[in-house]
Amino acid sequence: MLQYPEINPVALNIGVLQIHWYGLSYLVGICLVWLNLYFRARRDKLQWDSESISDIVFYSVAGVLVGGRLGYTFFYNFDQFISEPLIIFKIWRGGMSFHGGLLGVLFAIAIYSLKKRIQYFRVTDLIAPSIPIALCCGRLGNFINTELPGRLSNVPWALIFPGETLGRHPSSLYQAILEGPILFFFLWAFSKGNRPIMSVSAFFLISYGALRTISELFRAPDTHIGFLFVGTTMGQLLSLPMILLGLLLMWISYRQKGS
Repeated sequence: MLQYPEINPVALNIGVLQIHWYGLSYLVGICLVWLNLYFRARRDKLQWDSESISDIVFYSVAGVLVGGRLGYTFFYNFDQFISEPLIIFKIWRGGMSFHGGLLGVLFAIAIYSLKKRIQYFRVTDLIAPSIPIALCCGRLGNFINTELPGRLSNVPWALIFPGETLGRHPSSLYQAILEGPILFFFLWAFSKGNRPIMSVSAFFLISYGALRTISELFRAPDTHIGFLFVGTTMGQLLSLPMILLGLLLMWISYRQKGS
């Protein structure tokens, strides 16, 4: 087994200002997604100018931050929110929900699409293949924050986290790999084909939901929630609607193409 490397969650102290690695991971992820969107728009010769890409990133980031924090608070930490409402603003402690962030992005893109009078799924198909980049960065931030500890294990690469004596799966690293490079490869390969509108977004929902369901098999459930219906975790339950919605959208997408 391996000892968890002691990493100071604070990357830089500037007087009273503390810059956390967790926040930096989000910043790096946003910047890399921004660059990738520019590359993707240029490669596919889509009608997106630099201002459009900047607007999409701005709306998406707002959706991630608001939706991710609200999702974590209401899906995973509602009891603490009731006793300490201001905790919703303490993002530096960690605690962002992907599923909440996804809902936030979908809502923000809906506002952008209405404002710019652009077809909704045209925008989501553009950004979907870039999302794994941000997910990977966020999961690395989770690892530095010692968040998302895995289930107990004695595999050779199991980590002994601070304050513990037993090894655990490094589930945040598993998720970084599955939701990052692996999901990125799947989406990039799928989106290179001549796909009907909506299908790339649908493929993202299906692929992420499936990979998240797998990774949750190694991730310990939140202690204040535990296992839920027939031994599932909150992450798995929240991923099921993603998969079902993705399958529905995929069917609609190819049905419209064939009609």
